[in-house]
Amino acid sequence: MRISPILFSFVLSAIFNPAQAQILPNAEIGIKIPLVQKPSTRPMTVAHIPGLKRYYIADGGLAPMPTEFEAAVSKSFIHSYDDEGKYVNSSRPGYDNRSIYYNPKTDKLETITYNVSSDVGFSPNTGIYSIDLTETGDLKDTSAEVFGFNPAFGDAATMPSYNPDTNQYYAKQEHSNKVWIVDLKSREKVSEITLDLAKAGVAHDDITDHFAGYTGIKGEELILLDVDHKAALIFDLTGKYVGKSELPKDMKLRSQNHFNGTGYTNDMLFVYYEPEGEFGTYYGFKVLKN
Repeated sequence: MRISPILFSFVLSAIFNPAQAQILPNAEIGIKIPLVQKPSTRPMTVAHIPGLKRYYIADGGLAPMPTEFEAAVSKSFIHSYDDEGKYVNSSRPGYDNRSIYYNPKTDKLETITYNVSSDVGFSPNTGIYSIDLTETGDLKDTSAEVFGFNPAFGDAATMPSYNPDTNQYYAKQEHSNKVWIVDLKSREKVSEITLDLAKAGVAHDDITDHFAGYTGIKGEELILLDVDHKAALIFDLTGKYVGKSELPKDMKLRSQNHFNGTGYTNDMLFVYYEPEGEFGTYYGFKVLKN
């Protein structure tokens, strides 16, 4: 049977130009994770390990000043929940966590701390670290250093997201529309993405100040939370605005949502919703549909 030139062209196009995911006009709730204990400091980002069917939520907060009785170690915890959002356990490895993510290249749960860009921060716990887990995915209090400080990350409070395909990080810079691309082999940013916020109809102070999530979807790689207008904004790696997905308008997001309580993992945008539950609830929103 002969294949027509038009059909053959369509097949080639499907192979070499994979379709973009559909941006859902209204975000769909994929999971709710009610926090079972008060965050030790501030709830920051969320990670998911598919093989272990576990979610990990990291708190972030500065370490105390050292004294003769106490070391300068952050009191922040990391918490694990199962795939249904039920609490499993917590650990305190001693880091002021800003981003937590699963690295499939190392098969490790990793965290990026506050002040990763400076060697004058809260050393020795400043940089990127792997968090030890049991075989079933329970958190341990132990960890190992992955990388020390790197000035390429820019702002001290940035919450970088990780791209395992390129082994690079996307570090949103505060009070701006800039996202720096970071490769740990370099002490300088690889390049810079300028987000077209004007096309999205927002200003830099409407959106998450330190976080741009990586979706892994070609042409729709970056996702940001528009706090003031309650929406998820999608951009590509050139900074071009692609579209948005509306969050429930009755969500009462607060000023802290500009600075913490977000994340993108397991194909969902996570948003910390403090008014729900005793200690707040993380909503996982499905925004992109393959």
